[in-house]
Amino acid sequence: MESFKYDEQFPEPDDETSEEESVSSVLKETVILLVSAIALAWFIYTFVLQTFWIPSGSMEQTIAPGDRVLVAKFYYRFFEPKRGDVIVFPSPKTLENGDPDLIKRVIATEDMEVVEKSGKMFIDGKEISEPYVRPDSNNANYGPFIVPPDKLFVMGDNRANSKDSRFIGPIDDEKIIGKAFFTYWPPSRIGVLR
Repeated sequence: MESFKYDEQFPEPDDETSEEESVSSVLKETVILLVSAIALAWFIYTFVLQTFWIPSGSMEQTIAPGDRVLVAKFYYRFFEPKRGDVIVFPSPKTLENGDPDLIKRVIATEDMEVVEKSGKMFIDGKEISEPYVRPDSNNANYGPFIVPPDKLFVMGDNRANSKDSRFIGPIDDEKIIGKAFFTYWPPSRIGVLR
């Protein structure tokens, strides 16, 4: 009768093979994790949120030069732009200041009449409250101007230092990059944009 040898029947696992499989498994998981993280970051940057650094003082006091803001790129897929929104849009070719994007406040939407008298804004004949405008901004006059269909009339909160729709004309509402809604840097200015 043949004797049963446990070691021959069930050999011990090879330590080298098991280590190689473990390293291979970790590498596969790491690659999958990195690819997933890159895809998620691309999706967020392209469709959800983007950060912007503000180089100029055209939106003071609401947004100061050097502030960093978050912009919701998806917002206008669900909602129409309205008066008071702070938006980011591509700089028109008529401006040669080097900034690829601009940030301004929506003052009027299509078919509204815009008039500025001594620095006060009138929309469709009624003066609007603008607590966000820098007090020493300007005493300019502009208009009347009727906003064309599918366009927005935008202005900076620092009216004396803003190249806005008074100079570049109304902007296409389809070109909006997104709605600026939060300042996240510097820490002393963190807060929701109003």
